[in-house]
Amino acid sequence: MYNAHQFRFIREVGRYMLITCLLISMLPITEAHADKKNQGKDRQSGLSGASIQFDPSFKYYQDRSAESIADEFVQNGYTTVRYFVVNENHVNRELVETLKDRGLFVWALVLGNGSYSVENFPPEWRSWQMELLTPVNDGYYRFSPHSADYVDWKKKKLAGLVKDIPFDGIEIAEPYFPEWDGINRGVYGDVGPIAKSAFQHQYGYDRTPNFTDPNHSDYYLTNQELYRDWIEFRVKAVNGFLNEVINGENGIRAVRKDISVATWSLAIDAGSDSVSKLREIQGLDAAEMISTVRPDVHFLQTHWPDWMKSQEALPPTYIKQYQNFVDQIRAVHSDIPLGVQADIGSGLWMVKDRNWYKSLGKEALEMGMKTWTAYEYHLGKYMYEEAPVPVTISRPHHNQVIISFQKRIDAYSAKLPGSLVIVTDNSEIPIAPDDITSDGNMLIIQSDQLPKKEFRLRIQHVTDTPSYWLYNKEQPANVIADDTVVIVNKKNK
Repeated sequence: MYNAHQFRFIREVGRYMLITCLLISMLPITEAHADKKNQGKDRQSGLSGASIQFDPSFKYYQDRSAESIADEFVQNGYTTVRYFVVNENHVNRELVETLKDRGLFVWALVLGNGSYSVENFPPEWRSWQMELLTPVNDGYYRFSPHSADYVDWKKKKLAGLVKDIPFDGIEIAEPYFPEWDGINRGVYGDVGPIAKSAFQHQYGYDRTPNFTDPNHSDYYLTNQELYRDWIEFRVKAVNGFLNEVINGENGIRAVRKDISVATWSLAIDAGSDSVSKLREIQGLDAAEMISTVRPDVHFLQTHWPDWMKSQEALPPTYIKQYQNFVDQIRAVHSDIPLGVQADIGSGLWMVKDRNWYKSLGKEALEMGMKTWTAYEYHLGKYMYEEAPVPVTISRPHHNQVIISFQKRIDAYSAKLPGSLVIVTDNSEIPIAPDDITSDGNMLIIQSDQLPKKEFRLRIQHVTDTPSYWLYNKEQPANVIADDTVVIVNKKNK
């Protein structure tokens, strides 16, 4: 979740890599689907282990059923997912309900300091905007926590969201002010009239720090007292915004006492003073945020100067450099569950594979963290390198078989002559293309000609779907491994 979806960079080539590891790590292919009912999901179940972020507005999640999306997460071993809400006015209720029906803990992940879309926002949204030292037009609308109207709208919108749609948890990521090295780069705010008025009212000044003229008497490096108060003012604004939206009258917790809450702040590998630097530059103080909001879990989000590095330049051990952020939190909150967020594919040059992410999880546990997540599921390196692998076989009826893969498959390839062949000791019987359909990652056979007893099924020709990827759409599709044979049992659920 980065400025104007800085996702527009991804490209990788390759085929057949990691298939052996994937087959070992996933469920046996002869087992039936997991129970589709959400049994006993409690507030703690979404606070530990690996999770994944996903944005259903991407093409990869289009032209398929909600059931197939949920099934794909399950086949990849996830029990917790984080639904990235790009616009609070457009949330897929059916998808959330289906994810929960498959036993997944579902977080609503919303942005605090703005939106990528203002569709169906009230007309006054323009008056909520931050002002930066240098105006930018990058497709992201930045809203000021100093705007009482914005805070009130956000609180009502999120309270309505969790009241109307059965999310298990909600988290407000990126509540901070822009931006790392923002003063030097000009991408620093809020320095507009809303912020200036609030600062002068709260602190009794008739002015605010100057950030552009070193010769000015109130230049931020010259008038240190004024600047220190400005820093405190910004930290209180970030935490006050979160507190009002989550704990305020008619806020999130008022309408959903059962919901889990997560707070997010940034972490960066920028030296021993990086904790104080983020506080100064972006108004982030994780310990104070936790004290104010009282979340169930707190996440450290990898800052862009770190996540933009390639996999080779950013080993999973990089999060050890965030220990100073952990220490700052633990000095005040010894028991709060912590998590870390990484990026596995927002740029072509820095896509991460499965082993990288698994290793990140091990590092997180060694650091005492309870959970970890990554942006974004279908942007990982595995999407471009791995061939389709059948993971689970379900036979809900004698005349129906559902084969679940770890990724989306191409419908045309599944219907090619000889794609599916029943193998017996004496013969091979192709399944007619008309008896084959696909839905996302699921290949479905519907035929009265299926053997009523257990049988072997050979799968070939089946490919993945480059046309649904964000990048590398011209890459040749990855094809299922030769001589892939699965066992189809008698009827099972």
